[in-house]
Amino acid sequence: MTAASTTETVETVFRIESARIIAAVARVVRDVGIAEELAQDALVAALEQWPESGIPDRPGAWLTATAKHRAVDLVRRKETYARKLAEVGRMLEDVPPPEPADAEDIDDDLLRLIFTACHPVLAPEARIALTLRLLGGLTTSEIARAFLVPEATVAQRIVRAKRTLAKAHVPFEVPYGADRSARLSSVLEVVYLVFNEGYSATAGDDLVRPALCEDALRLARVLAGLMPGEPEVHGLAALLEFQASRIPARTGPGGEPVLLADQDRAKWNRLLLSRGVDALHRAGHGPYSLQAAIAAHHAVAPRYEDTDWPAIATLYGRLARLSPSPVVELNRAVAVSMAEGPAAALPLVDALAAEPSLKDYHLLPSVRGDLLERLGRPEEARAEFERAAGLARNAREKALLLAKAARSGAGQD
Repeated sequence: MTAASTTETVETVFRIESARIIAAVARVVRDVGIAEELAQDALVAALEQWPESGIPDRPGAWLTATAKHRAVDLVRRKETYARKLAEVGRMLEDVPPPEPADAEDIDDDLLRLIFTACHPVLAPEARIALTLRLLGGLTTSEIARAFLVPEATVAQRIVRAKRTLAKAHVPFEVPYGADRSARLSSVLEVVYLVFNEGYSATAGDDLVRPALCEDALRLARVLAGLMPGEPEVHGLAALLEFQASRIPARTGPGGEPVLLADQDRAKWNRLLLSRGVDALHRAGHGPYSLQAAIAAHHAVAPRYEDTDWPAIATLYGRLARLSPSPVVELNRAVAVSMAEGPAAALPLVDALAAEPSLKDYHLLPSVRGDLLERLGRPEEARAEFERAAGLARNAREKALLLAKAARSGAGQD
């Protein structure tokens, strides 16, 4: 194997195993920042040694053992950690841990890392950046590209997040009781937000960022495997499986958006749909589970015309009562328009016009434009589509909305 191919192998293995390595080391040093540095040291050691010694039979175990041994050395060098070393040294200075049998067989160290990275003491944007860095294996530049912010901004968020966790003495553990419920909500929210940004990018030239969706979906699967008794974890996993199954059909050959009604359902990923159904069977009745149930109705409909819109409208009503949100109300209005007609939905949309949180939300005038067009009011529809296009930050969505406006205007001529 050439030096270049060895380097590529090292980097690939590290990207796959980095979260496990950092989690294992963090259990020793109790600091995710130091744990990441030691994991990087192990990567450097592999880049130096593997081209000469060859790739180990268990490269992930080699990297983990190297990082953990360096962690023990670090603890030894600090006299104030003498007592702690006595407690953990016997446990750590043994043979390298075996690699998991498969990608889903992950120990509790990774669960501890997830809860630490998503601790509520961090701001939401810091949680997302740190989660993608530590658990998604993304570089700072990749995170910056994903969320269309300067690389320096992401770097600062990650550094500050690590400092905040250390300063707050956040324990590297899985919380229990009420604290666990509160922290789990934060964890699920981060994974959900990461997926949504990949599924429908808020800005930029691409409608979808599949790699971001894949990272979030992998985290959801990790959580479902580690917390089989948490119904809402399965609800989130089911939702993301269903949504991810549609990605191949959401854009055309040139990257242009393809609306749900026009999608070729033969392109939907059947394996992901099956996984979604399985996860939904273990889900509960929380917000993510209800959204998964809505997605399931779309998934089982052979054609758009076969969609059970009354059931979807009912589910959105339950979701609105459980987790009130102007966006949920807007989605409910869309479902009502399909179940009962646009005239029944327009008052629901108009009632949201004064909602401050939707003031710059391009989908509000977009939905209103669709309803007005279906009601035979093309000039009003055109104005709404143009307003929506002015608010949209994603180039693909802006182009779609301007095309709708042009079509409505042509209908007037």
